[in-house]
Amino acid sequence: MENRNNVSEFFLLGLSQNKTVQILCFLFFLLCYLAIWLGNLLIMISITCSQLINQPMYLLLSYLALSDLFYTSTVTPKLMTDLLTERSIISYKNCMTQLFTTHFFGGIEVFILTGMAYDRYVAICKPLHYAIIMNQQRCNTILIASCAGGFLHSFGLFLLTIFLPFCGPNEIDHYFCDVYPLLKLACMDTHKIGFLVIANSGLMGLVIFLVLMTSYIMILHNVRAYSSESRRKALSTCSSHVTVVILFFAPVVFIYIRPATTLPEDKVFTLFYTIIVPMLNPLIYTLRNMEMKNAIRKVWCNQLFLKRKQII
Repeated sequence: MENRNNVSEFFLLGLSQNKTVQILCFLFFLLCYLAIWLGNLLIMISITCSQLINQPMYLLLSYLALSDLFYTSTVTPKLMTDLLTERSIISYKNCMTQLFTTHFFGGIEVFILTGMAYDRYVAICKPLHYAIIMNQQRCNTILIASCAGGFLHSFGLFLLTIFLPFCGPNEIDHYFCDVYPLLKLACMDTHKIGFLVIANSGLMGLVIFLVLMTSYIMILHNVRAYSSESRRKALSTCSSHVTVVILFFAPVVFIYIRPATTLPEDKVFTLFYTIIVPMLNPLIYTLRNMEMKNAIRKVWCNQLFLKRKQII
């Protein structure tokens, strides 16, 4: 492949060539990455060590936190390392690997969010049948389908990219290997491939986003008949999910729904769904969720109590 392409490595231009900006970005992304790990591990451990693990919504949330860790780790460590080097280099094989893994874990996240929306729809619109519909088998099916959907999505993009000929230049105007920047460097007409990428990523993201928004409109329609207390609780759990969906899908749709072109703004929008959203997810799902806050308090307070008891 390397001999056919005449390209064995790519140079990532990154976010900025200004050294001061690079150092500031490094410090910012380091804090973000630490927050992502601390926040998502807190959610995973708190759910796993409490009774919430038996509730479908929180089981899916724990896997969303896990996918967040894998997803952001495909991009963030390399980005931070590149910010401290003179020239950012990535080999052809590592570039293809990053392309596949980023879209694989990103796809898993998309489908888990869809599963969580389905869970909320059943819980609010069909409460009497919730325990039957959202059983353990159904949750496992959602998780397996999420992994399968993420694999099919990423493998499709991987096939569209792996056979592209690259003969120079080899500078990627981005901070990681993504489809559109690579199509821009290919030594062939990529017009038709660009439409396939739109169908794979742009239309898929748009359709799922519209389905999610439709489900929440139906939820809003159903909660009108609820008491004020039940309505407040239902809207509280849904508002967290809607916030995450909008923050994640809006930049994805903006980047992938248009023809195969790259814009300077793409880097900023990409930061939202690769770093910012995985960092905000723990805050969004805990600050507005009393059950999650109580679980965190019980799990970690019990741990501190046991440690003090052992010391005494």
